[in-house]
Amino acid sequence: MVDKKENPHNHSQNQIFGKNTELYFAILCGVFLLTGFLVEKLTDFNNYVSLSSYLIAYFFGGFYISIEATNKIAKGGFDIDFLMIAAAAGAAYIGSWTEGALLLFLFSLGHALEHYAMNKAKKSIEALGDLSPKTALVKNNGKLKDIPIENLRINDIIVVKPNTKIAADGVIISGSSSINQAPITGESMPVDKTYIQDSSNLPGFKEIDKKHIVFTGTINGDGSLEVLVLKLTQDSTVSRLIKMVSEVETQKSPTQRLTKKFEKWYVPIVILIVFLLCFAYLIIDEDFKTSLYRAITVLVAASPCALAISTPSAVLSGIARAAQKGVLIKGGKALEDLGEITTIAFDKTGTLTEGKPKLTNVMPINNFDKNLFVELVLEVESLSNHPLAKAIVKDIKAQYSIESQNKASNVNAIQGKGIKASYDGKQVFIGNVKLMEDSSIKVDDDIISKMKNLLENGHTVMLVAYKKEIIGLISVMDTPRKAATTTLKRLKEIGIKHMVMLTGDHQNVGNAIAKQIGLTEAKGNLLPEDKVTAIKSLLQRYGKIAMVGDGVNDAPAMALSTVSVAMGAAGSDVALETADVALMSDKIENLPFVIGLSRESKRIIKQNIFISLGVVVLLVPVTILGLTNIGLAVAFHEGSTLVVVINALRLLRFNKN
Repeated sequence: MVDKKENPHNHSQNQIFGKNTELYFAILCGVFLLTGFLVEKLTDFNNYVSLSSYLIAYFFGGFYISIEATNKIAKGGFDIDFLMIAAAAGAAYIGSWTEGALLLFLFSLGHALEHYAMNKAKKSIEALGDLSPKTALVKNNGKLKDIPIENLRINDIIVVKPNTKIAADGVIISGSSSINQAPITGESMPVDKTYIQDSSNLPGFKEIDKKHIVFTGTINGDGSLEVLVLKLTQDSTVSRLIKMVSEVETQKSPTQRLTKKFEKWYVPIVILIVFLLCFAYLIIDEDFKTSLYRAITVLVAASPCALAISTPSAVLSGIARAAQKGVLIKGGKALEDLGEITTIAFDKTGTLTEGKPKLTNVMPINNFDKNLFVELVLEVESLSNHPLAKAIVKDIKAQYSIESQNKASNVNAIQGKGIKASYDGKQVFIGNVKLMEDSSIKVDDDIISKMKNLLENGHTVMLVAYKKEIIGLISVMDTPRKAATTTLKRLKEIGIKHMVMLTGDHQNVGNAIAKQIGLTEAKGNLLPEDKVTAIKSLLQRYGKIAMVGDGVNDAPAMALSTVSVAMGAAGSDVALETADVALMSDKIENLPFVIGLSRESKRIIKQNIFISLGVVVLLVPVTILGLTNIGLAVAFHEGSTLVVVINALRLLRFNKN
């Protein structure tokens, strides 16, 4: 009902009875209403005694409502609070002090309970702020010192004792332990972490293997750790999460925007109708007091309180529940849109697959020396930063027990095709058929046949050319995630009809993995711009689409999708900022939970709108015809507001996967 950022009475609450002042004022209103009613009905005291009691009830009941109404009027708007004040003033004018005080009591009580319920959802989110410990144990020249976490600096070394919270995002440089990451990623089981072998030459935070990384607010197990701080407190994953969740609250969902537009026109129309009803006595046979009473009753019945709170309460509860499970949903729009999705596009590498390709084949041809072939591939690929190159280098070193001798030079990556370099003064090309053709290197049918066989079985194949001649081929394979098949099956069960994989790998690789894990379609050989084209095509075919990736490599395609979902967002600034939905853990199995939660949120929003509009549609004709009194109208009206809030809070217990 009230925009929390515009709530004008927060300061007053803190100054009088603390944060529950509004609730105490509502109760005092009820006490003086009951006192006035009993004095009026059961005693012979002068009417001024009961009237004084009603006036005090008016003061306590109308205090916060009047402040809010005044603030809104100052900004040029009439809202529900104004309608309630007008109704209470009208009741007083016609001498119906009891009904007026009852209206203010129930409305202010509903208001207070609504704020209480909304705050309960907000506290679930704000609890994130309690994750970080207040101090850290810093190791300096062999001595330990407890300092506030605000004073931590990058490259400080902190000591984390067993069963304590970790004070900074960083890399373990000593010790091993099981870490409870549930506060950040929502993972139910502790994750084994160990120290990094070489901390002197670290890559970027996102590039470090996650088994060495720890996050602020996670809980250490039984081992003692030393952690090298890589992020300042304000830049830590948990700090960014808190900041983004607080921003998320203010982002209106499509339904919220629609109800706001509705209210903007609805409230002035209600005021006009109520004004005209005051003069009904000129047309029908009744006195002015009866017409005015009916008009005031209509004013109560027509106020869209429940409608105003129906969507924000559900959105906030849904976002809070997601945050508890390690999922950041950025606002009502993302929440509602995800609930309508029936088509999902997946990036392949690291999303549906492990993202850790393994070297599967080393095949020299035409009697080329295998040792020389392996050495040549190792030297050239050692100069590349491409993930496949790193995997090839790692596996060659492990399988053949050799090290690079830095014999290659002049490496040059060719987008979507491969690399070229110099080895022993001669050019080397490692890549696909197109790279060879563009470099005027003949690829004969026998090589094509070998490639085709491997490609059909899901391998990624690279040709190797030396001295302008093909000397062999190598292949790698990225295996599907263990949870991919069961997750896709679950997605089908909850109504996802189309699941498409977008990959830069060969079409046959895509087809092999799609068949293996149960995708409906796979699109291969895609450059980043081709993925954007593919998303455009899917949007035309299916209307709305979610794109699931790592939030970095597929940023253009994800930006174009209706809802972008980033996996493994903990520690990734880019994924946190660009994605609409961020799964903090690297687990694809969380996807059905998020979609299920979004659908339940959408369902509850629809229920709430139906309830709130239903009560208005029922009450308004009945009150216009004079078939009910103001007390009954108030009871129905405020009852519907409480029903929609309680209905929305059910989302805090959502737990289906």
